[in-house]
Amino acid sequence: MIHSDQKDQGSIITTEDGSQTLISEVFGERYHSIYGAKTESQVVFIEAGLHDKMHQDSVSILEMGFGTGLNAYMSWIESEKNLQQVDYVGYEKYPVDADLAQKFKFPKILNSTLDFVQLHQSTWQEVHQLSSFFSFQKIKKDINALNMLNQFDVIYYDAFAPSAQEELWTVDIFQKMFDALKHDGVLVTYCAKGYVKRNLKSVGFSIEALAGPPGKREMTRARKVINK
Repeated sequence: MIHSDQKDQGSIITTEDGSQTLISEVFGERYHSIYGAKTESQVVFIEAGLHDKMHQDSVSILEMGFGTGLNAYMSWIESEKNLQQVDYVGYEKYPVDADLAQKFKFPKILNSTLDFVQLHQSTWQEVHQLSSFFSFQKIKKDINALNMLNQFDVIYYDAFAPSAQEELWTVDIFQKMFDALKHDGVLVTYCAKGYVKRNLKSVGFSIEALAGPPGKREMTRARKVINK
């Protein structure tokens, strides 16, 4: 039985690009691609998501599935590199155990001096200004509790695969995502299954099929365009 306050104390493994990921004790799924955790995050979330808003002075990001913190950490690095304000909110129902998270070597792998462990040690539900350009908030709730309108520029949709969490790839959930985005906001995900794209399209998203990271032919970018 899975409890809502359960922490994930899975096993760390090394992926093909030398970066680490976790095998979830709760779901038995990998948090990132075995072909390269860092590479997957770079292609799917940084390049297809954050870089889509490079022209803006500030970007608001919602992550569905904070997980290991790799996507948040790489976004923090980008914000410092580009002197771009990033306001980051991560939803996570099953947090990775903080002691386990300290074993990740993301700062070394990404050649960064930013304090990765802060992401896991920061208190939940509160906004933390981790640097001049990066604010961060973790929310320990089910994504069904999300009730935000026109707030985010980018959504990193990084739930486990539909085979493990089918309930997170439904029309109802994607309607919440659509509502939470600003006009011209984008949702990016590694998943390119046909019915997932149809569900996204049914709530109003315009769908783009992009080249995926190693091991995946395609990924998906969904854009919220309001016809005036």
